[in-house]
Order: sequence, then structure tokens, then C-alpha cells
Amino acid sequence: MRAAPVCPRCFGPLRPPSAWSSAWRCGPHGDVLPLQPPRRPSSAAVEAISRNALVPAWLPWPLPQGWLVTGLAEAGDERSGIRATVIALSGPSLIPGPADLLIIAEEPGVGLGAGFAGLEGTDPGTGFDEGPPHAKVEIKGHPAALWCVAAAPDRAVYAGEALGNWLWTVVWPAEAGYLITLAELSLRDLRDQDQALDLPFGAFSPRLGGEDA
Repeated sequence: MRAAPVCPRCFGPLRPPSAWSSAWRCGPHGDVLPLQPPRRPSSAAVEAISRNALVPAWLPWPLPQGWLVTGLAEAGDERSGIRATVIALSGPSLIPGPADLLIIAEEPGVGLGAGFAGLEGTDPGTGFDEGPPHAKVEIKGHPAALWCVAAAPDRAVYAGEALGNWLWTVVWPAEAGYLITLAELSLRDLRDQDQALDLPFGAFSPRLGGEDA
């Protein structure tokens, strides 16, 4: 069970702030915003992240048939605030077996989406958005374009921009990427007021890499 923050880019250990530096530091990647231990899926976890996040916390709503919210996570600390959010979902796939989906919103430079995608940098890379988009999601009544990103072979990754922040979707297995291209997802920001969503929660997602205590 992981109880300490880790690097958002490589998920490795961090050196905590000290008398000489207020930053969390990763050996390979230098100063980073810490990825906090993920939260079990619950109304309390949703409230904690939506209340404190400085970036959107995107949730497809309505959820695809049979899908459940299976965890949440954030990158940042008390000094920086929450600068990246992750909502995990799991559900049935058209191919045999279940599928897992992470929806990530982050400020440029955090590197969390690239970390979950299995990329070396902090963004999708040069030229990822050349040509027409491969998928679109609806955000606040408007389409947001997503492009397929070359990533680790066991997952499908799409990235774009929404409200001035990176938007990533990471799907396992790769064959379940149809969920992004065909499902016509509509995303809601959990920070928005006056929305009473009766969220269905499932077992904690192992894709988030650990649990808080």
C-alpha cells in the first residue's frame, strides 16, 4: 500500500521539501508536483478533490452503461494546490473482459498524463495534433478535439486541450480505445456547483498504482 507521494512522471520516490528547498524532488526529473496517494472511490473523495482542485475534475456523464467510478487522484500539495486530477472508471468492454479508463486534467508541465501514457516527456509530443482529430468529447456544450498519442502498447491514449489545461484519456486494454472514438462522451467538471450526481462506485482501480491509508 503506497502512503507517500511519488513522481507524477515516473511514479518513483521523491525527496520531500527541506530547509533548503520547498519543492518535492525526483532523482531523474528534478522538482515536480507530487502525485498524492490515490483515493478510494467515495463521495468524500469526490468532494475533497472537487473542492480543492485548481484544474477541472472531468467525469463522463452520463456514464457508459455498466461503468463505475473506481478511484481518484491528484498532483500537488498544500503549497501549490491541486494542479492535476485523475478520475478512474471501469466497466464492460466490447471485447472480452473489462476495461479501465483514466481521465486526466493537468496544467502544462506537470507530466501526469504523459506518465500514465508511458511517455518520457511532460506532454503528448511535437506534432501530435497535426491533421484532423481522431476523437471528440463534449465539454459544456462544445466539442473538444482529441488526438491519438503513440504510447505504451497495452493502452490507448488520446490527448487534447480543454479550458486551458491538458486533457488526457488513457484506456486499457488498447483495443478498448473505441470508447473514446465512438461513445460520444460528454464530460462534466465535478467542481461545478448545483449538480446532484448519483455516482456509482466500484472496487478500487489498480491502474492508479496504490491506495491511501
